[in-house]
Amino acid sequence: MSTATAMRTLLAEVASRIAAAPRLEGDVRDDAVREAQLLVAGVLDVAPGVVLQAAARDDTVTPLVVDAVRRATARRAEGEPLAYCVGHAAFRHLVLQVDARVLVPRPETEVVVDEVLRCTADAPGGVAVDIGTGSGAIALALATEGRFDRVIATDVSRDALDVARANARRVSPATPLDFRAGADLAPLAELRASGTRVRVLVSNPPYIAWSEAAALPSSVRDWEPSVALFADDDGMARYRVLLAGAPALLEVGGWVVLEVDARRGGITADLARQHGYDPVRLVRDYAGRDRVLVARWPGPRERAISGSIGQ
Repeated sequence: MSTATAMRTLLAEVASRIAAAPRLEGDVRDDAVREAQLLVAGVLDVAPGVVLQAAARDDTVTPLVVDAVRRATARRAEGEPLAYCVGHAAFRHLVLQVDARVLVPRPETEVVVDEVLRCTADAPGGVAVDIGTGSGAIALALATEGRFDRVIATDVSRDALDVARANARRVSPATPLDFRAGADLAPLAELRASGTRVRVLVSNPPYIAWSEAAALPSSVRDWEPSVALFADDDGMARYRVLLAGAPALLEVGGWVVLEVDARRGGITADLARQHGYDPVRLVRDYAGRDRVLVARWPGPRERAISGSIGQ
């Protein structure tokens, strides 16, 4: 068992270990002090500023905390993602449990939620569907921030669904949330059979081509679940399935909102137009890259009128 340690000493110890860890990316090692602050804050489940204040006051931390920080540091030094090492990650206003069964939620995916809320802001109600929910980040954000009657979250991985259900128990959204196992649109067969229409179908699908794996950071490639990262057909396979199948589920005027690979945003938008979605637009993320496809399903009658006007 460790002894009580001064916060500033603990931060220095963690930073030194990270700076010397050859399995970490160079940018992480170069900013080891900041990484140490994030790691200790994550273990304590507080903001990094709280850790800095404790160090400035020369506070000490208990042996239990010291041991927990050292265990997390050892995992991080092996290259494991920070969120896995501390067991949780922030997404919008939520703090979600994450581990190696699910992707780490990322800031750019918050733009997906922004667009769903924007598309559906005119009136409450309807069904929202999140395909490939992973940790449940998108579904839980919609269930807490949106005004839907119901949110359905699916995933091909039952392990991922276990994580998402655990997060739902923690969050306890007021909107009913239904988890279903299966690939792509298969878990929604009951909706088609019952005639229930979907107001918005949203997904952050796997979109990295297998040939691009070597270029990924090792913290992603070697640790996060490949089923949630990689797709066939040069990363386009899931987009083709979702855009082709969604019209059979969407209400007239319903929406498809998809996170996209910035390198294939234009291709994905063209594919949506080929399937008859209108309008179709790409939204940029915080770094200025095409990141979100927003496509409206006009329905057969509106498509026919639009087509006759254009002739």
